[in-house]
Amino acid sequence: MICETPSLSRRHLLAGIASFAAWAHVPRFAHAAGGRDPRLLVVILRGALDGLSAVPPLGDADYEGLRASIALRRDGENAALGLDGYFALHPALPTFHRLYKAGQGLVVHATASPYRARSHFDGQDVLETGLPGVGRTETGWLNRAMAALPAGARIAGKGGLGVGPATPLILRGKAPVLGWAPPVLPRAGDDLAARVLDLYQHRDPQLMKSLAAALETDKMARANGMDAAGANPQRMVQVAEGVAKLIAAADGPRVAALAYEGWDTHANEGGAKGRLANLLGGLDGAFAAFERLLQPVWKDTAVLVVTEFGRTARINGTEGTDHGTATVAFLLGGAVKGGRVIADWPGLKPAALFEGRDLAPTTDLRAVMKGLLAEHLGLGANVLAADVFPDSGALKPLSGLVA
Repeated sequence: MICETPSLSRRHLLAGIASFAAWAHVPRFAHAAGGRDPRLLVVILRGALDGLSAVPPLGDADYEGLRASIALRRDGENAALGLDGYFALHPALPTFHRLYKAGQGLVVHATASPYRARSHFDGQDVLETGLPGVGRTETGWLNRAMAALPAGARIAGKGGLGVGPATPLILRGKAPVLGWAPPVLPRAGDDLAARVLDLYQHRDPQLMKSLAAALETDKMARANGMDAAGANPQRMVQVAEGVAKLIAAADGPRVAALAYEGWDTHANEGGAKGRLANLLGGLDGAFAAFERLLQPVWKDTAVLVVTEFGRTARINGTEGTDHGTATVAFLLGGAVKGGRVIADWPGLKPAALFEGRDLAPTTDLRAVMKGLLAEHLGLGANVLAADVFPDSGALKPLSGLVA
């Protein structure tokens, strides 16, 4: 299978200029139920996370034969971390394991969006738009969720936060979004910025206001340690630290979305050690940063980690895995009712595999998203079915996700 590499021109070029972002007009938002002040972070793992390695079903008799050299083990050096006796956790995720044991982390396994064709571009679009299939839309489900909140100020009084060279599709829409991206070219000095602002003030006052807001955003981001979101594990932690500081601030945004690239493991994926293990280690470091820096508001925080689809059940000839279907989603935070693996497990026998090759999807990922938005942000079922996830009236929210 030929793997697609998302290009700047296709995904990001038309979405905006890197390093510049502006606030939209800020509306009023709803107070959370019970006087809470919830934070919601959505982390997208672009490239398709191998859910069978991240959360291996060690209790499935067919797992080890399919996974061969990359199979994880219950015992020995670098053993998988036990969860519920049937499922385990990759050893590169000790922070999530600790949160799981503390009742602040859960896994949804054998989950997928409605998309089935295994293209990164289309899969990510379906994941972020919340539509039942590939279609044309300029808005994302997380932005539509924010826009659907009734009048108030607490949940998102300062809008959402999108990290990257362009606002992620999941956060595009009419609700206000603060964006930040690390510079690619050498950073302009403060003196140049002041002169450009002065020029715009006389020639284009409206653009001057947008540029001023963008410069203020960049200044705040630099002060809070934000860096590029990519496949580099150290950068993953740096991004998480910056986002957490902004979300934790009393006057900061309450909803954020960021993406980590590089999860396309066609070759040399590795088992307990290797490429995937390094990526998962970076993700686990991000989890630790979220917990540490969001501690003052951790009890009202939920972090959702999703990916566009999973990978093949059987490894390929290059010790990797190709594009698949079902995978895992992670939920963590003080607001999460954790300590569980939620799975309608289909099994890994040949007859049970989707199209004879993939873990079969048994839980619609939109049900997870609906449940989180309903219980954490207080959105009603009708709004979720009609506005946030169109044409999903028959799909019930997954309940019991929030403590």
